[in-house]
Amino acid sequence: MNPRQLAYFRRKLLLWKAEILAEARATMRQLRAEPLQEPDATDRAASETDWAIELRARDRQRKLLAKIDAALERIETGEYGYCEISGEPISLARLEARPIATMTLEAQERHEREEKVSRDD
Repeated sequence: MNPRQLAYFRRKLLLWKAEILAEARATMRQLRAEPLQEPDATDRAASETDWAIELRARDRQRKLLAKIDAALERIETGEYGYCEISGEPISLARLEARPIATMTLEAQERHEREEKVSRDD
């Protein structure tokens, strides 16, 4: 991967990270500003369910941040864009769709098939 492509993916990853952090800050502000004080039990349950869903989404994004940071580290070490299993280059189309990808599409599919087989046992 050439330096221009690496710079593109670094920028893409940093923007994605910034968006996630901004959403997390907005969620925290909203949680502080709007405590659950619904008088009706049904309304309160609905609000709690909404917040639980929101917090689960934030937790998934927290895990995504770790993957973004790992991808940025791979850019710095020169490992970005190469499959961690085969060492082959990951296609630019795959990296465009999933910039945190660590495996080629073929290696990922093989990994998922093996995982499914082991779960079925």
